[in-house]
Amino acid sequence: MKIVHAASEMFPYLKTGGLADVTGALCKSLSRFGHDISFFIPGYRKILESPVFSKAKLKVVLQVELGDEFLRGEVYAVPIGKRQTLYIIRCDEFFDRSNPYGSANRDYSDNDRRFIWFCKAIVEAMHVLELKADIFHCHDWQTGLAPLFLRTVEQEHGISLALKTFFSIHNLAFQGLFPSGSFRFTNLPDEFNELDGIEFYEQISMIKGGIFFADKILTVSPNYAKEILTSDFGSGMEGALTVREEDLVGIKNGIDYDVWNPETDAFLPTNYSSKNLAGKKVCRKKLLDTVGLSDTEKPVYGIVCRLTEQKGLDFILKQMSFFVENDCRLVVLGMGDPFYERALKRWAKSHPKIIGVCMVLDEGLSHLVEAGSDFYLMPSIFEPCGLNQMYSQRYGTPPLASDVGGLHDTVVDIRENEETGTGLLFQPELKEFDKALNYSLELFSSNDTMEKIRRNGMLKDFSWTNVVKEYENLYSESL
Repeated sequence: MKIVHAASEMFPYLKTGGLADVTGALCKSLSRFGHDISFFIPGYRKILESPVFSKAKLKVVLQVELGDEFLRGEVYAVPIGKRQTLYIIRCDEFFDRSNPYGSANRDYSDNDRRFIWFCKAIVEAMHVLELKADIFHCHDWQTGLAPLFLRTVEQEHGISLALKTFFSIHNLAFQGLFPSGSFRFTNLPDEFNELDGIEFYEQISMIKGGIFFADKILTVSPNYAKEILTSDFGSGMEGALTVREEDLVGIKNGIDYDVWNPETDAFLPTNYSSKNLAGKKVCRKKLLDTVGLSDTEKPVYGIVCRLTEQKGLDFILKQMSFFVENDCRLVVLGMGDPFYERALKRWAKSHPKIIGVCMVLDEGLSHLVEAGSDFYLMPSIFEPCGLNQMYSQRYGTPPLASDVGGLHDTVVDIRENEETGTGLLFQPELKEFDKALNYSLELFSSNDTMEKIRRNGMLKDFSWTNVVKEYENLYSESL
């Protein structure tokens, strides 16, 4: 099949979170299965300064309508392997910035114009380049309007650009909500700015465009697909999603074994496997040394995430005394809400040998946290799929995770199944998190149990091979 993907980020070219890991691994895996893959991404400053852009060739210059003006864009193409082509859409006015979405913990004020223009530019590029697809697959709110724009361009010009359109929701909490006045930048007829269009409580919602106008809606785990139909997890979109329930499918993410593999990982001081876990102790010592923590006979707990309420940071802060009183260690890697940054820094300053906080985006250190921790913390309030709990199991680090979303689909509670358990699941409540922490101390005191739970996790198949077969079948069935 000829498949066109579009997203605001893709590993290894630009990454701020799990979206990049998923789009990068999915496209690579689909190409290995013999499909021709094209991928559209904005020409961010980081990409323009990277080695990949030095190999790019200018394919076309666009003039894209945005409200009452036309803005110039350039489309560059880079072949990635035999069956992948990366298309970089350059518009320096919108994307030549140090960060992709905002700065100083605030979104850019023109994100409406930036990503409405990007959606239009993708479709215009496909039209001009005659890039016709069997499947046009867009990801998250930044590309939410692209399926609608594609159909309107097809009608306007009497052409076919894609047989079927797909839209993936990676996190429904981020919806691309903008003032109602932003609708004028779409240049769509007023009928689309209504309840059964992209209007949302006197605003416009870009993610609603994907939900209502794509042929198929995907999300990143079966359990999350059920959750978002409810008011507890639907973020106000449960009504729209219920309308499209027959076309909503949850496919659990995989992880890229080329990148996340303790046997070959170049970021680790030594490699190890499920057959020989000796290297894990070396990684543990390296992690403690790197963040300046003293050694201990008690467990080391790690967490890598955006520092937001969603990730259960309030639970972590309310349980800080657990790590101090039990002589455990806590390593936190991430950036985000200034409130959580300040609170974590205060704890780290008060207990510099027990709590280590690294507020950076560091790919290598994230690998070391996964490998060097004894337990991985993921007390999320909600979690569409989550990747870190799969990374941690792959690295023999049992996760302590909330029983929500994709965490439910990927972690087996050792208390429920002693033979196949890979971690601990708990309801996202403080008392339940406290129970899980204390139970992890019991687990850690038994070498045999810890070795078994580590090996169980490392032997689970989280690879993209089976996941891609699900995508492939879904694509094929829709045509």
